[in-house]
Amino acid sequence: MIRASVALVAGLAALAQPVRAQKTGGARIGTAEAEGVLAPLVESYGPSGMEGPVRAAVQRLLPAWAHTETDTAGNLWLRVGRGDPEVVFVAHMDEIGWRVTAIRDDGTLEMRPLGGFFPSLYEGRPALVHTGEAMVPGVFTPRDSIGEPPRRTPGAFRVDLGVTSRAAAESLGVKVGSTVTMPKEYVRLAGTRATGRSFDDRVGSAALLLAVRHLDRAKLRHTVVFIWSVREEVGLEGAAAAAHALGLRAARVHAVDTFVSADSPLELPNFAVAPLGAGAVARAVDNSAVTPPALLDSLVRVARLRGVPLQVGTTNGGNDGSVFAPWGVPDVAMGWPLRYSHSPAEVVDLRDVAALGSLVQAVAEAW
Repeated sequence: MIRASVALVAGLAALAQPVRAQKTGGARIGTAEAEGVLAPLVESYGPSGMEGPVRAAVQRLLPAWAHTETDTAGNLWLRVGRGDPEVVFVAHMDEIGWRVTAIRDDGTLEMRPLGGFFPSLYEGRPALVHTGEAMVPGVFTPRDSIGEPPRRTPGAFRVDLGVTSRAAAESLGVKVGSTVTMPKEYVRLAGTRATGRSFDDRVGSAALLLAVRHLDRAKLRHTVVFIWSVREEVGLEGAAAAAHALGLRAARVHAVDTFVSADSPLELPNFAVAPLGAGAVARAVDNSAVTPPALLDSLVRVARLRGVPLQVGTTNGGNDGSVFAPWGVPDVAMGWPLRYSHSPAEVVDLRDVAALGSLVQAVAEAW
């Protein structure tokens, strides 16, 4: 505990170092580039514990000079620069989904959720079962409108593969432990808006990629660690493994994840309002962490010096950076405003994605 407290004090003391006003390296991140990175990430499938396709997409999108490592948990690491302190950025690769817990005699699948869900948004919709070898199509069973009283949460929620026996389901490669998602597609809406599923946290993953692509490595004064983590939706498991590996070496961590915004026709505007299109968001407080005020002020100052639009707000949910707290590492979380979180039709504004990438780059270079 004493060592952790010393690390925390040392991290806060780093605020005495001036934040340097610098011009960004290379061209400014625009919405076209943001979309070019985000779309293939969104269309890659990666429920918790099955992030391999997303990890491969991240590696393809990195610049040629970026040499990554994958740890035993499945996290993807990229180290840039050298020397102390070590500053960490972490965004998670997994998306919400289900895991098959049983195959019934009639061939339908019983499941448990991987992450927080609104099941009523998925019932009666197409499903995909991920066997590790193939994606098997199916449907999420609709509720029985006669035998089951209407309610928001369906009762028996299963997947129908179109087969009539357990043996037939197993012949498709489906087994207990297979994961389940639903088909998805990145779709451009009017203006700079886009919709799809799993923007949480493919936008954060895209922001790290955009920052790395534009990073001026000559400006780095210390080591910067970029981590694309696994199994966030089921308990921050990948980030916990990374925090344990880094121990007391990290001066601070920046979790880059969704800011669930009340900028929606469905929400009351009395909490978590961060308008879409107004820029990235500093997650000052959420259910898992509180950003130290001095560090929040520094983040705002970095954004202002670089001309990056930044909002400040509080929201629900947790973030990967919170598991670094036992090591005395301050969590300075940042994100972007998301509409209709954890639904099949999440909505983002590409201007916010570009701003978030620019913010990550600015923090890496100037702070």
